[in-house]
Amino acid sequence: MSKALAKSLSQLNKALVRKLNALIIRAQPPPARPPDGGRVSTLDALPASGGVAVCKVEGGLLRSSSTFPYFMLVALEAGGLLRGLLLLLLYPFLSMLGHGRAIKAMAAVCFVGLRKDTFRAGRAALPRLLLEDVSAEVFDAAFRRRVVCVSAMPRVMVEPFLREYLGVDAVVAPEMREMRGRFLDVMQGESEVLRGLDVEMVIAREKEKAGGDVVVGVGGLGSSFSQLFQKHCKEVYVPTESARRRWHALPRRRYPKPLIFHDGRIAFRPTPAATLAMFMWLPLGAALAVARIATFLLLPFSLSVPILAALGMHGRLIVSNSGAAASTTNLFACNHRSLLDPLYVAAAAGRTDLAAATYSISRLSEILSPIPTFRLTRDRAADRAAMQAKLSGDVGRGGGGLVVCPEGTTCREPYLLRFSPLFAELGRDVTPVALHSEVGMFHGTTAGGWKALDPLFLLMNPVPAYIVQFLDTISCGGGGGGPEAARAVANEMQRRIAEALGYTCTGLTRRDKYLMLAGNEGLVDNKKTAASATT
Repeated sequence: MSKALAKSLSQLNKALVRKLNALIIRAQPPPARPPDGGRVSTLDALPASGGVAVCKVEGGLLRSSSTFPYFMLVALEAGGLLRGLLLLLLYPFLSMLGHGRAIKAMAAVCFVGLRKDTFRAGRAALPRLLLEDVSAEVFDAAFRRRVVCVSAMPRVMVEPFLREYLGVDAVVAPEMREMRGRFLDVMQGESEVLRGLDVEMVIAREKEKAGGDVVVGVGGLGSSFSQLFQKHCKEVYVPTESARRRWHALPRRRYPKPLIFHDGRIAFRPTPAATLAMFMWLPLGAALAVARIATFLLLPFSLSVPILAALGMHGRLIVSNSGAAASTTNLFACNHRSLLDPLYVAAAAGRTDLAAATYSISRLSEILSPIPTFRLTRDRAADRAAMQAKLSGDVGRGGGGLVVCPEGTTCREPYLLRFSPLFAELGRDVTPVALHSEVGMFHGTTAGGWKALDPLFLLMNPVPAYIVQFLDTISCGGGGGGPEAARAVANEMQRRIAEALGYTCTGLTRRDKYLMLAGNEGLVDNKKTAASATT
């Protein structure tokens, strides 16, 4: 009897469970799917072209699933070392938050208190880091049509990179709240932004411009983005973490706009581990920089070069067939990589009589320079006469050789800026010098920072490296050919150095660089500090 009762109760229980499940299923709405379609398993399954692509930046366009390096770069470059240290200390807690909340917290740490009118990290420093993380696969699939990019990061961080370097048609991202010209925090979360009417208007406008109704999506991190898929996208690709690991970086040659200028001190990708290593290195790096500076100042080249090599400063000398000219030529013209360019040229040539012709450098850099510096004034006639007198005088009376950097400012990337023809108007034979430098932790140049610290940051790198290559001497024909002949010599000099280094020639100038990175024309205030740039 008991067995029969237990069996009947068990059957009744199963029937009740089935009934309840059926009621729950009928009460729930059907799973949300994009209209007229659904998810696709590969990027190749998306339509080949046409219409509009809606692409999530974090985890979609970008290969990395972490936004921490981008916020750390903002904290270090715009806020300083203390703000960066605070963000690093908060990393364990940030990793326990969801995608949207973590971004809100990092934005608060990085932005609160910064002046809006002086914030240039989004335009000057972040594009390099973001471009290196762009997925070639997503770029090929999505950027064959009009593109709307959606990001949970603040607009001031991502919009310059997306619009100027990738040519994105529209950007949907949170705005930063501000008060009295200073940032406070993120105004809206990602879900609030996506629910706003602006998104509807943006997608409708892009569909009208594309001349079609097909909207495809590339998903990423954050669940709120699925709402946009459901309403607008016909087909959607949502990558998994394993799929992102198989993606490849977009090659530099395929950038829609070449990355020629960028600013900031940080030369590495500031992941949590790499940033921790940087903070641990700082005390040792500062002591090492002081030791290197003392070696430069106190010892002759015959002793300082091997000692500096033992201290981690690596250099390589390449001499052309007419390499003997380095010991007899008095005028050297090189591309500009850092403040140490003239010093490396003098050391490689074994010449103590060479001076660095500079537009203007900080007083600290002049004091620390182991070779003489020769100031130029930007008065073309006066500078030409002064350089001619310097080259014509005796070494004992202040004469000797000159090292000039005709680009007028430094360029970190494999490009050469336009060469000023002033050096070619002197009527002297010129030895071209091709320079290539590599740093692993800090950049020793800046357009918007404190330039007096340039030598310190450069010498704090664990293993800075330089390649110095002397090329065949170019004759300037006595300087009697006029401005056109001088311009031809300058262009030939630029071409030869670019060919030796594998760089690309451009027609850009110092003014172009500073307008882009610092918002000014690069005119230097000598009372504060200045760039080590020659004309």
